[in-house]
Amino acid sequence: MTAPFARHHLRVRVYYEDTDAGGMVYHATYLRYAERARTEALRDLGVPHADLVRDCNLMFVVRRAKLDYLRPARLDDSLDIVTEPVVLRAAAVTLRQDIRGLLGSCAVAEIELACVMLDTARIPPRWRAAFEEMLAAGSPA
Repeated sequence: MTAPFARHHLRVRVYYEDTDAGGMVYHATYLRYAERARTEALRDLGVPHADLVRDCNLMFVVRRAKLDYLRPARLDDSLDIVTEPVVLRAAAVTLRQDIRGLLGSCAVAEIELACVMLDTARIPPRWRAAFEEMLAAGSPA
C-alpha cells in the first residue's frame, strides 16, 4: 500500500469526444471524469477495484450522485479532479470531487458509494411471475 493522502489529484485533458456541439464539456462527461478519479485514487492507495472483486466478491456502486455545475470546461482544457472522503460508514463512503479548470471549479460532485456483494441469485418468485406475465403479453399469438 502506498502512503496515504488526504486528497487525490488526477489530471485529465478535455478531448473532442468529451464535448457537446458548442465545444463545452457535456454534462454527463463530468460523471465519467469523477469515476476515473475515484478508480485512480483507490489504485494509488494500493487497493484497486479489481482486488475488491477478486478477493472479497464485493464492489462499489454509486448509490447517490449530486453534481453542481459552476462554469464550463472547454475543448483542450486541462482539468484537475480532486477527490476527498467526506463521510465513511460501515458499508458506504461519500466522496467530494472537485473538477477544476484554470479559472477554478467547473463542477463539484458529491458521490455516495455503497459496498455490495456480487453473488448472483435467482429472481424471487413474485418478480419472476411478473416478468413472465410481461413476456407472455408481448409474445406474438
